[in-house]
Amino acid sequence: MANFLESLFAQLNRADDRVVLREIRGEQFLSVAGSELLEQVGKVRAFLRHSGIQPGDRCALLAPNSIAWVAIDLAMMAEGVIVVPLYARQAADELAGMMKDCRPRLLFVGDAAPGEALAQAWHDAPPRVTLDQALNENVSKAAGPGGAVARADSEIVTIIYTSGTSGEPKGVCLNVGNLNYMLGRTTERLGQLMTATGGGGPDRVFHYLPFNFAASWLLLLSCLTRETTLTLSTDLNRLADEIRLSSPNYFLNVPTLLERVRRGVEEALSKRAAPIQLLDGKSRAAWQRQKAASASATDRLWLWLAKKLIFSKIKARFGHDLRALICGSAPLAPETQQFFQMLGIPVLQAYGLTETTGICTMDDPREPAEPGYVGSAIPGMEMNVGENEEIVTRGPHIFPGYWNRPEETARVLQDGWFHTGDQGERNARGKWRISGRIKNLIVLNSGHKVAPEPMEEKIAGLLPAAQQVVIVGNGRSCLCALIAGGVEPVEVQAAIDEVNRELPHYRQIRNFKLIGNAFTPESGLLTLNGKLRRDAVSARFASEIYAMYEEKKEREAVSRQHA
Repeated sequence: MANFLESLFAQLNRADDRVVLREIRGEQFLSVAGSELLEQVGKVRAFLRHSGIQPGDRCALLAPNSIAWVAIDLAMMAEGVIVVPLYARQAADELAGMMKDCRPRLLFVGDAAPGEALAQAWHDAPPRVTLDQALNENVSKAAGPGGAVARADSEIVTIIYTSGTSGEPKGVCLNVGNLNYMLGRTTERLGQLMTATGGGGPDRVFHYLPFNFAASWLLLLSCLTRETTLTLSTDLNRLADEIRLSSPNYFLNVPTLLERVRRGVEEALSKRAAPIQLLDGKSRAAWQRQKAASASATDRLWLWLAKKLIFSKIKARFGHDLRALICGSAPLAPETQQFFQMLGIPVLQAYGLTETTGICTMDDPREPAEPGYVGSAIPGMEMNVGENEEIVTRGPHIFPGYWNRPEETARVLQDGWFHTGDQGERNARGKWRISGRIKNLIVLNSGHKVAPEPMEEKIAGLLPAAQQVVIVGNGRSCLCALIAGGVEPVEVQAAIDEVNRELPHYRQIRNFKLIGNAFTPESGLLTLNGKLRRDAVSARFASEIYAMYEEKKEREAVSRQHA
């Protein structure tokens, strides 16, 4: 039976003169057909052999997404080299720490600047080569790279460093067996999506997420294994134009983008003429009643008008051939998923970690997605709920271990089960909901334990202009909140009051503090895929957190004096 790489190369050979990859350059495309990509892969393989790189050696790849990135990635895998993909926008000292851990033989860079910054951060950094040099070096092909080097299922393919919500990033090793299994599942699911939505011909896929993320890389390999034209974003500032130009059938997203789209649309509609605002309000209410199977003839009229005058124009921003959006990396707010459902755009959610080869669950495109849930466990794996509602899973998708960290590996892999650190629950239909992270549990000095994520999500839903909501209170008497973004205190208090009404006393939020600027990965307060680094937030805003609790004490003292 062919392994994942042999299947991928066979598909590229079949593609021959069909475009398989393209980069957007302004309003134009830079494209390569299957035969051209294979030719580039062959050049890089010859370069690797000429450089003395051996199977099992590690080489790092530090560059934005591009056709050249893909060619070098495929060439290294075909030669049996362990690929270490790194984030092109990450701080040099963090990148140096990862490279010191895995000690790559070569560093491939998109341009000279990142390599120079790394060399300053780490004087023993490996030799560096630009992607262009690797592709254009005049190297003899006498060695004649042919098919992929034979590899056992247990052999490591890549080391992907986790973004690390706290502590030092860890290198997650994924092996041939992990990829053989997972690519079979993802290509099957994408086939179901296109069949369910009446697709014909090659899939058209747009892609903007960095390939050093496991799920992003998995989608790349899935597309190359299927008959697909994959369009790569080259300018995040032009994302809306790039999506329209590529006119995709589907693409992978993080919740941040979809929630930004929803907020942008709602803000734009609030500034439109009164008749459009009226139609928007009526159609939303009608859609809710239709969802509850209680829509009237008047409701159906409102929805018909909204589809003609509002929904169709919003959908057109994604091109005219969109079948679905795929979303992962963090829970998507149910209101956002419902918003896209109302527009007629299914949002299929997936859940997973780098350690699970990117994915544990996926929505089935042949079934209606359930807002707030991330689909069912994919076939061939097991998922259960362990202590503290922790999700545990086992199967051929589980990584063999962390690079150079046997104790960490033993901590998360117990009796074949991977302990995800995520809390969740499964409903009667087998769909999973992710409720939070165990290590994010807030333990009040009363002994009460509180998962902050569900409350943060509710507050954020009531404050569209808020960028982040962070609940704090570990070891303290009550909960307080930090709110980042352009919101007014009166709005925040109203949102907190509404959320508090539904909660027991120990889970109520007693004070808040506004933080002007949104958190970013560059500030060190978010991971690269947008998750909160709670320890870093607590350290950065220690004085603000202290002030919140002091203000609460003062208010209580004044209240007692007047009692």
